[in-house]
Amino acid sequence: MNVNEYQELAVTTLNPKLSRKEVLINSVMGLCGESGEAIDIVKKWMAQGHELDKQHLAKELGDIAWYLAEAATALEIPLEDIFQSNREDFHAVRRLTKKRCVGICCNNPLLGRKRVKENEIFCADLKF
Repeated sequence: MNVNEYQELAVTTLNPKLSRKEVLINSVMGLCGESGEAIDIVKKWMAQGHELDKQHLAKELGDIAWYLAEAATALEIPLEDIFQSNREDFHAVRRLTKKRCVGICCNNPLLGRKRVKENEIFCADLKF
């Protein structure tokens, strides 16, 4: 299944009584809620010593995907277009990270990442 097919399937579950504005509001609130559930799973793993519950995390990621598809539908934008636009951003970020240490990769022992030397990034594999 490609992303647009997924979006079309997700549309079939929409409440037909909701306006596009209401669908957008609901979907963005849903994204926030489900993202909070996902980070809670990761927090328990990273900070509280629990095993990473990959199945539960995968379920929450699926819920996030559903709400993302709903938001794109409310905006009348194919999900593939959103992904393509974001892909172009990846290239810009890759050019930036080759020039300097940015964001979370810098000196974050919780993620096993540290700056090796100026203008270079080392991102170690996370151990699951």
